[in-house]
Amino acid sequence: MRDPYEVLGVPKTATAAEIKAAFRKLAKQCHPDTHPGDAKKAAKFREISTAHEVLSDKQKRAQYDCGEINADGSQRAQQRHYQHAGQRAGGAPFGFEAGVNDDFLSEFFSGLRGAGRRQTRIRGEDVRYRLNTAFIEAAKGGKQRITLPNGKTLDVNIPAGVQDGSQIRLRGQGEPGQGGGPAGDVLIDITILPHPLFVREGDDIHLSLPISLQEAVLGAKIAVPTIDGPVTMNIAKGANSGSKLRLAGKGCVKAGAKAATTARGDQIVTLQVKLPDKPDAALTAFVKDWTPEHPYDPRAKLKLN
Repeated sequence: MRDPYEVLGVPKTATAAEIKAAFRKLAKQCHPDTHPGDAKKAAKFREISTAHEVLSDKQKRAQYDCGEINADGSQRAQQRHYQHAGQRAGGAPFGFEAGVNDDFLSEFFSGLRGAGRRQTRIRGEDVRYRLNTAFIEAAKGGKQRITLPNGKTLDVNIPAGVQDGSQIRLRGQGEPGQGGGPAGDVLIDITILPHPLFVREGDDIHLSLPISLQEAVLGAKIAVPTIDGPVTMNIAKGANSGSKLRLAGKGCVKAGAKAATTARGDQIVTLQVKLPDKPDAALTAFVKDWTPEHPYDPRAKLKLN
């Protein structure tokens, strides 16, 4: 992955506010939900999200700046230096180092002694990978191809309903073992990217839906976005800001559910009455001359007892 400062187009002296502003600007330009089917935009969005994740975290940014982690936030592989058996650092024999005795040496080299010089079976190391997952993909499930730091490519199934911060384990896909030992695992930490419209709470999805004054007063049938596509919803007459409507079964697939089409949360729609940016003369004149048949105080609940 490229240098995260280069990805976000900010200098290394950038403040946290400048990094956040740069991320938001780029995220709006290439969000997968505004460019469906565009693989290049999706890849670009994942790249800037990873860069933002590293630079927005003070600890990770400091680790990257001093070379402790890679551009994608993963730990840099440490080089191992194996010394000749029976030789300690500096070239002196093990037997002459204080605190090291024959019992220790016997146990350490037991795998090299005996018939046929048998080797000790050592399990391979685990490999960690941080995967940024789109909101809808996490809610419904999907598949992503990843490339590990060692160059190995894997296809990863994203379980439907996976939670932010959860981990996927791919057994036997890590570093190879030694002396016939088993390979390690790949541990994938899931980060769910924010969505411009939806917010997840448990298995439910929340959406703030703007409606016009006319729709609020007279009622209407309007199209409402969901993770499955738009659906038609009835708005009752006299609807008000803050009113909540429920679309059953339009939330996230419940984690571990076998029947993904039925075991789902709901979508909660909160109405927000929105006036025109520039009310026209007719509306202004009407409101000016309008006298409510049933006067009301919209701030009644704000009064102290």
